[in-house]
Amino acid sequence: MTVTRKLLMSLTGLFLCFFLLIHFLGNTQLFLPPSEAQQSFNWYSHFLTGNIFIKIVSYVLYLSILLHAVYAWIITAKNKKAGGNYKQDARGRSSKWSSRNMGILGFIILIFLVLHFQNFWYVYKFGSIGLDPWGNKDLYTVVVTAFQQGWLVAIYVVAMIALGYHLAHGISSGIRTLGLFNPKFVRWVQYLGVAYAVLICLGFALMPIYIFFTSK
Repeated sequence: MTVTRKLLMSLTGLFLCFFLLIHFLGNTQLFLPPSEAQQSFNWYSHFLTGNIFIKIVSYVLYLSILLHAVYAWIITAKNKKAGGNYKQDARGRSSKWSSRNMGILGFIILIFLVLHFQNFWYVYKFGSIGLDPWGNKDLYTVVVTAFQQGWLVAIYVVAMIALGYHLAHGISSGIRTLGLFNPKFVRWVQYLGVAYAVLICLGFALMPIYIFFTSK
């Protein structure tokens, strides 16, 4: 049962990593000039909500987040009960700070996700927001208005730092758990994991910072 949990943790975690990349690429439109960004970002948001394939993927995403969070809590609780850390490295390598605190990092990310869904997903789905000049829901204005608040920008930056540490350890750990691990390439896997984590999280952190300083 423990092996099954770890496999599900790895599969859901790697799927979420892939989703983060797609989400990041889509959100880079926020760096465009305001009028162009508004049209492009709102069309993109409309496309995501109206495409049946994307809807199916979104349900897989919600399920993955739920399973990843639940199994992370179970594994963390069991390891604490056994007197161990979140992740024991059977290969004898010294554990890093991120591996010893994956539970805490995951909890910070979970709280951030609740806030993120409330600010944008819930508002877009169920809130009353206006239309842009092209007839699409004006999510771009919602995003810009939200990120004009310094405290919210700060929360996003802190959350991205936590996500960066979480990804840097989680990617290599997930690959090892799935058996896609070769000692000859361990450093390359770790380097690629860190590079991916830095690129994605730095990019996401820069988005609210960019909007905060350019939309005044």
